[in-house]
Amino acid sequence: MSITIRPCTPRDAEALALVSRATFLESYADVLPAADILVHCEVQNRPELYRDWLSTPGWRAWLAEIADTRAPVGFSLSCPPDLPLPIGPGDVELKRIYLLHRFQGGGDGARLMAAAEAAARADGFDRLLLGVYTKNAKALGFYARQGFTQAGVRTFQVGSRTYDDLVLAKTLS
Repeated sequence: MSITIRPCTPRDAEALALVSRATFLESYADVLPAADILVHCEVQNRPELYRDWLSTPGWRAWLAEIADTRAPVGFSLSCPPDLPLPIGPGDVELKRIYLLHRFQGGGDGARLMAAAEAAARADGFDRLLLGVYTKNAKALGFYARQGFTQAGVRTFQVGSRTYDDLVLAKTLS
């Protein structure tokens, strides 16, 4: 099955929200209480949020779709950094990179990362930052293979609970 990756516009907000909710549930159903997952998805993964983000300068996204059906299966989203560490003018944040589990392991996650990295380089950025849950071993392994290293730590609110995230960085130059 062929997956295509294309730049997003605000019209893709529904697809981004759908993938966000599905991947968040897939990733954390065995870790987080259902009530916290529901609150998080309602607040952090609603279509209006993606529409607003993609209407804001400095925010960019790339959608992975099944070529034949155009069904969304993943995306990456970059933005101005909002992380608890010293930020410079050459920094950009990878706010989201999500891919449904059944499509992982075939190189499409690396292709979504490459799209974000290529755009960051073209825009003159030299460091890509991201936050990842400390207990998300699969994601941590993926980021390590992509060349990311730890640059800091932050707390992350999901529903009523606070969790620790690692802040990772990759030099793009």
